[in-house]
Order: sequence, then C-alpha cells, then structure tokens
Amino acid sequence: MVVIRLARHGSKNAPFYHLTVADRAEKRDGRHIERVGFYNPIARGKAERLRVDLARIDYWISVGAQPSERVVHLIRDARTMASAAGGAANAA
Repeated sequence: MVVIRLARHGSKNAPFYHLTVADRAEKRDGRHIERVGFYNPIARGKAERLRVDLARIDYWISVGAQPSERVVHLIRDARTMASAAGGAANAA
C-alpha cells in the first residue's frame, strides 16, 4: 500500500519534514517514490512554513494512496492558503 507521510530531516531541536509518497513497508526516512512538499514547523519571519504540490497530492489520492493523519491536516491548511491567495488575487 502506498502512503503519503512525513519524513523527518533537519537537525536536533530543528526539525524539518518532507511530505513523501512511499510504500508503507519502507522506513519513515527511507526510500520514497516521490517528494510532494515540505513542512517547516519552526519557520519564523519570512521563512516558508508549508509547501505542498496539491496537484500531485490529488493524483496520488486518486490512485489509492492513504495520507497520514498529520498530512491530512497539512493538506487542509495548504488548500486554505491556496484559496486565500486566489481570493486575494481576484480581489486586487
């Protein structure tokens, strides 16, 4: 089964996560099929906190990939940010 989950990178006390599509049998930080975004929980200032390729996420979900619980929340946040950015662009 294919899953969409977070793979931890970064250093001690400074986590950084890649959103990856991987086989469930692979290790958390092991081999993956595709990297579809990142999440930086400690982003400050102008640093980007979340980037998700929603088109690829939609593709993988359409072919049966299961997102983890945390990834579901991140996708929801990304969709909210994308719709807010689209609404702001239309209002200008």
